[in-house]
Amino acid sequence: MLIATGYAQHFTIARLHYGGGGDWYSNPSSLPNLLNYLQTHTTIIAADKEARVKLTDENLFSYPYLYMTGHGNVRFTEAEIIRLRTFLQRGGFLHADDNYGMDQSFRREMKRVFPEKKFVELPHDHPVYSQVFDFKYGLPKVHEHDNKPPQALALFEDERIMILYTYECDLGDGWEDIEVHNDPQTIREAALQMGVNIIHFALTQ
Repeated sequence: MLIATGYAQHFTIARLHYGGGGDWYSNPSSLPNLLNYLQTHTTIIAADKEARVKLTDENLFSYPYLYMTGHGNVRFTEAEIIRLRTFLQRGGFLHADDNYGMDQSFRREMKRVFPEKKFVELPHDHPVYSQVFDFKYGLPKVHEHDNKPPQALALFEDERIMILYTYECDLGDGWEDIEVHNDPQTIREAALQMGVNIIHFALTQ
Protein backbone atom coordinates (compact mmCIF):
# COMPACT_ATOMS: atom_id res chain seq x y z
CA MET A 1 0.00 0.00 0.00
CA LEU A 2 1.49 3.31 -1.04
CA ILE A 3 -0.28 5.76 1.21
CA ALA A 4 -1.69 5.92 4.69
CA THR A 5 -5.41 6.25 5.39
CA GLY A 6 -5.14 9.97 6.02
CA TYR A 7 -3.88 10.63 2.51
CA ALA A 8 -6.53 8.41 0.97
CA GLN A 9 -9.22 10.76 2.27
CA HIS A 10 -7.99 13.64 0.13
CA PHE A 11 -5.64 12.48 -2.59
CA THR A 12 -3.67 14.86 -4.75
CA ILE A 13 -0.83 14.68 -7.26
CA ALA A 14 2.40 16.54 -6.53
CA ARG A 15 4.02 17.95 -9.65
CA LEU A 16 7.78 17.75 -9.33
CA HIS A 17 9.60 21.06 -9.77
CA TYR A 18 13.02 20.02 -11.05
CA GLY A 19 16.07 21.92 -12.29
CA GLY A 20 18.09 21.79 -15.48
CA GLY A 21 16.02 24.11 -17.63
CA GLY A 22 13.20 21.76 -18.60
CA ASP A 23 9.61 23.01 -18.52
CA TRP A 24 8.46 21.06 -15.48
CA TYR A 25 5.32 23.25 -15.43
CA SER A 26 4.07 22.23 -18.90
CA ASN A 27 0.48 21.11 -19.54
CA PRO A 28 -0.98 23.30 -16.76
CA SER A 29 -4.57 22.10 -17.19
CA SER A 30 -3.66 18.41 -17.23
CA LEU A 31 -3.48 17.46 -13.56
CA PRO A 32 -6.62 19.35 -12.43
CA ASN A 33 -8.54 17.59 -15.21
CA LEU A 34 -7.11 14.20 -14.23
CA LEU A 35 -7.95 14.76 -10.56
CA ASN A 36 -11.51 15.70 -11.52
CA TYR A 37 -11.83 12.58 -13.66
CA LEU A 38 -10.45 10.48 -10.82
CA GLN A 39 -12.99 11.98 -8.42
CA THR A 40 -15.95 11.33 -10.72
CA HIS A 41 -15.00 7.84 -11.89
CA THR A 42 -13.66 6.18 -8.71
CA THR A 43 -14.29 6.17 -4.98
CA ILE A 44 -11.04 8.05 -4.34
CA ILE A 45 -11.64 11.46 -2.79
CA ALA A 46 -9.41 13.78 -4.79
CA ALA A 47 -8.34 17.39 -4.44
CA ASP A 48 -9.36 19.82 -7.17
CA LYS A 49 -5.82 21.02 -7.88
CA GLU A 50 -2.29 19.69 -7.93
CA ALA A 51 0.42 20.35 -5.40
CA ARG A 52 3.89 21.48 -6.47
CA VAL A 53 6.99 20.28 -4.71
CA LYS A 54 10.77 20.26 -4.95
CA LEU A 55 12.73 17.24 -3.81
CA THR A 56 14.38 19.32 -1.09
CA ASP A 57 11.09 20.61 0.35
CA GLU A 58 10.38 19.62 3.94
CA ASN A 59 6.88 18.44 3.02
CA LEU A 60 8.02 16.08 0.23
CA PHE A 61 6.91 12.98 2.13
CA SER A 62 3.42 14.42 2.52
CA TYR A 63 2.95 13.76 -1.20
CA PRO A 64 3.66 10.09 -1.87
CA TYR A 65 2.52 10.36 -5.53
CA LEU A 66 4.86 12.49 -7.64
CA TYR A 67 4.38 13.40 -11.29
CA MET A 68 6.90 14.94 -13.64
CA THR A 69 6.81 15.92 -17.29
CA GLY A 70 8.43 18.31 -19.73
CA HIS A 71 10.07 18.81 -23.10
CA GLY A 72 13.59 19.71 -21.99
CA ASN A 73 16.50 18.95 -19.72
CA VAL A 74 16.15 17.35 -16.29
CA ARG A 75 18.96 17.79 -13.79
CA PHE A 76 19.08 16.89 -10.11
CA THR A 77 21.64 18.03 -7.55
CA GLU A 78 23.42 15.43 -5.47
CA ALA A 79 21.16 16.31 -2.54
CA GLU A 80 18.08 15.81 -4.72
CA ILE A 81 19.37 12.43 -5.94
CA ILE A 82 19.67 11.22 -2.35
CA ARG A 83 16.30 12.67 -1.43
CA LEU A 84 14.51 11.06 -4.37
CA ARG A 85 16.13 7.69 -3.70
CA THR A 86 15.03 7.85 -0.07
CA PHE A 87 11.52 8.93 -1.03
CA LEU A 88 11.09 6.03 -3.44
CA GLN A 89 12.63 3.40 -1.17
CA ARG A 90 10.28 4.45 1.63
CA GLY A 91 7.22 3.73 -0.47
CA GLY A 92 6.84 6.80 -2.66
CA PHE A 93 5.84 6.59 -6.31
CA LEU A 94 6.92 8.65 -9.31
CA HIS A 95 5.03 8.81 -12.61
CA ALA A 96 7.25 10.39 -15.26
CA ASP A 97 5.50 11.28 -18.53
CA ASP A 98 7.74 12.35 -21.42
CA ASN A 99 6.17 15.33 -23.15
CA TYR A 100 8.72 14.80 -25.93
CA GLY A 101 12.22 15.96 -25.23
CA MET A 102 13.06 14.92 -21.68
CA ASP A 103 13.85 11.25 -22.40
CA GLN A 104 17.63 11.38 -22.59
CA SER A 105 18.15 13.54 -19.52
CA PHE A 106 15.48 11.71 -17.50
CA ARG A 107 17.09 8.32 -18.11
CA ARG A 108 20.50 9.78 -17.22
CA GLU A 109 19.19 11.13 -13.91
CA MET A 110 17.41 7.90 -13.03
CA LYS A 111 20.68 6.06 -13.55
CA ARG A 112 22.18 8.41 -10.97
CA VAL A 113 19.35 7.62 -8.55
CA PHE A 114 19.55 3.83 -9.03
CA PRO A 115 22.81 2.91 -10.82
CA GLU A 116 22.15 -0.83 -10.62
CA LYS A 117 18.56 -0.79 -11.85
CA LYS A 118 17.24 -0.91 -15.40
CA PHE A 119 13.85 0.03 -16.78
CA VAL A 120 11.61 -2.93 -17.57
CA GLU A 121 8.81 -2.64 -20.10
CA LEU A 122 5.47 -3.74 -18.66
CA PRO A 123 3.63 -6.36 -20.74
CA HIS A 124 0.10 -5.61 -21.90
CA ASP A 125 -1.35 -8.03 -19.35
CA HIS A 126 0.19 -6.14 -16.42
CA PRO A 127 -2.37 -5.12 -13.76
CA VAL A 128 -1.81 -1.40 -14.43
CA TYR A 129 -3.76 -1.89 -17.66
CA SER A 130 -6.85 -3.30 -15.95
CA GLN A 131 -7.18 -1.43 -12.64
CA VAL A 132 -10.37 0.47 -13.38
CA PHE A 133 -10.44 0.57 -17.17
CA ASP A 134 -9.23 -2.13 -19.56
CA PHE A 135 -6.41 -1.47 -22.02
CA LYS A 136 -5.81 -4.74 -23.83
CA TYR A 137 -3.17 -3.25 -26.11
CA GLY A 138 -1.20 -1.21 -23.61
CA LEU A 139 -0.84 2.56 -23.39
CA PRO A 140 -3.00 4.77 -25.60
CA LYS A 141 -1.10 6.84 -28.16
CA VAL A 142 -2.04 10.49 -27.72
CA HIS A 143 0.47 12.26 -30.00
CA GLU A 144 2.91 10.98 -32.57
CA HIS A 145 6.56 11.81 -32.03
CA ASP A 146 9.11 9.50 -33.61
CA ASN A 147 6.85 6.79 -35.00
CA LYS A 148 7.59 4.57 -32.02
CA PRO A 149 5.08 2.52 -30.04
CA PRO A 150 4.14 3.84 -26.59
CA GLN A 151 5.87 2.10 -23.71
CA ALA A 152 5.25 1.83 -19.99
CA LEU A 153 8.67 1.36 -18.39
CA ALA A 154 9.16 0.62 -14.71
CA LEU A 155 11.87 0.59 -12.09
CA PHE A 156 11.22 -1.97 -9.37
CA GLU A 157 12.17 -2.44 -5.75
CA ASP A 158 11.57 -6.18 -5.35
CA GLU A 159 8.00 -6.56 -6.67
CA ARG A 160 6.95 -2.95 -6.15
CA ILE A 161 7.07 -0.36 -8.91
CA MET A 162 8.79 2.80 -7.68
CA ILE A 163 8.91 4.67 -10.99
CA LEU A 164 6.56 4.35 -13.92
CA TYR A 165 7.80 6.06 -17.07
CA THR A 166 5.30 6.56 -19.90
CA TYR A 167 7.28 7.08 -23.09
CA GLU A 168 6.16 7.96 -26.64
CA CYS A 169 2.64 8.30 -25.29
CA ASP A 170 2.04 11.90 -24.15
CA LEU A 171 -0.67 11.19 -21.60
CA GLY A 172 -0.37 14.69 -20.16
CA ASP A 173 -1.34 16.26 -23.49
CA GLY A 174 -4.44 14.08 -23.50
CA TRP A 175 -5.42 15.31 -20.04
CA GLU A 176 -5.33 18.97 -21.05
CA ASP A 177 -8.37 21.13 -21.80
CA ILE A 178 -9.81 20.14 -25.16
CA GLU A 179 -9.04 23.45 -26.87
CA VAL A 180 -5.30 23.16 -26.15
CA HIS A 181 -4.59 20.37 -28.62
CA ASN A 182 -8.01 19.72 -30.19
CA ASP A 183 -7.58 15.98 -29.70
CA PRO A 184 -10.60 13.78 -30.43
CA GLN A 185 -12.70 13.08 -27.36
CA THR A 186 -11.95 9.36 -27.65
CA ILE A 187 -8.22 10.08 -27.31
CA ARG A 188 -8.73 12.40 -24.34
CA GLU A 189 -10.98 9.85 -22.65
CA ALA A 190 -8.44 7.07 -23.13
CA ALA A 191 -5.65 9.25 -21.73
CA LEU A 192 -7.70 10.16 -18.65
CA GLN A 193 -8.70 6.55 -18.09
CA MET A 194 -5.09 5.41 -18.28
CA GLY A 195 -4.14 8.14 -15.81
CA VAL A 196 -6.77 6.85 -13.40
CA ASN A 197 -5.41 3.33 -13.80
CA ILE A 198 -1.89 4.47 -12.94
CA ILE A 199 -3.06 6.30 -9.82
CA HIS A 200 -5.23 3.42 -8.67
CA PHE A 201 -2.40 0.96 -9.23
CA ALA A 202 0.10 3.10 -7.33
CA LEU A 203 -2.25 3.44 -4.35
CA THR A 204 -2.98 -0.28 -4.11
CA GLN A 205 0.10 -2.18 -5.30
